[in-house]
Amino acid sequence: MCIDYRGLNAITDKNREALPRIDDLLDRVQGCRYFSKIDLKSGYHQIAIRPEDQRKTAFQTRYRLYEFVVMSFGLYNAPGTFQHAINRIFHDYLDKFVIVYLDDILIFSRTVEEHVAHLDKVLSLLRQHKFKINGEKCEFGRTRILYLGHEISAEGLKPDDAKVASIRDWPRPKFVTEMRSFLGMTDYYCNFGKNYSIVAAPLTDLTRLDTPWEWTDRCEADFTHLKHALTYHEVLKLPDPDKPFIVTTNASQYDIGVVLAQQEGAKLRPVEYMSKKMPSQKLAKSTYDKQLYAIYKALTHWRHYLLGRFFIVRTDH
Repeated sequence: MCIDYRGLNAITDKNREALPRIDDLLDRVQGCRYFSKIDLKSGYHQIAIRPEDQRKTAFQTRYRLYEFVVMSFGLYNAPGTFQHAINRIFHDYLDKFVIVYLDDILIFSRTVEEHVAHLDKVLSLLRQHKFKINGEKCEFGRTRILYLGHEISAEGLKPDDAKVASIRDWPRPKFVTEMRSFLGMTDYYCNFGKNYSIVAAPLTDLTRLDTPWEWTDRCEADFTHLKHALTYHEVLKLPDPDKPFIVTTNASQYDIGVVLAQQEGAKLRPVEYMSKKMPSQKLAKSTYDKQLYAIYKALTHWRHYLLGRFFIVRTDH
């Protein structure tokens, strides 16, 4: 049940605690082979509301007036409050062998023995703080596991096959709203698509208020190309902090494409792709300036990986 709390939210003191970035969470599992996932039952409803504040959640039905005694969906501060509560429980172990995104908990370990110990610690803490789990949605001791729309394994990271199938089978959009829904799905996996932003740009332009809806042969080709790029993707390598990063850049007249990679044996494996349209003020610049701009965008985009580290930049100029 979700109540329209816009009036209450408008006068609520805001909890500014941000949710963790999903890509930051997924980076933490590098080098691990065993995974377990725990889903908390009716997550928000496991957080009690102070008795003096319960009246603020009141809502009317045709039978009577009701008030929530636990945190409800629709409250502005609910996500931040819940994330903060779970982070406090696992504070000493976050990013070491457990990551948390709201009510989704992932435990990751290098060996079976470690994993058993990690699971015991996590379950003990949940029991201690009286949190209930949803057994039907939990998975234990897997070498491959789905978490936040990604399949995680020792090999690396890939999109959820069900989401990929949904993108592959998506019908041609007939309205702007349908195109926005499609791009919302594909944007979530943009790191997996080489030159994603470049291919998606004409489709994104169709969603602008100042652009009339007109489905052309170019749109059809880009729509098909984008689906193909995300259907036949590479498994991305999880970044290894002990290995140097290799940044490969390329700039053309109208766009840039870059890839962050690391060596694994004899093979260079991608960690993440990034692409952008060339800004209008750069179009008249020289090839060297455009290549330098591509390097600049790559280094700022992956600053959290590269700052203070040795890395290699490869460019064709």
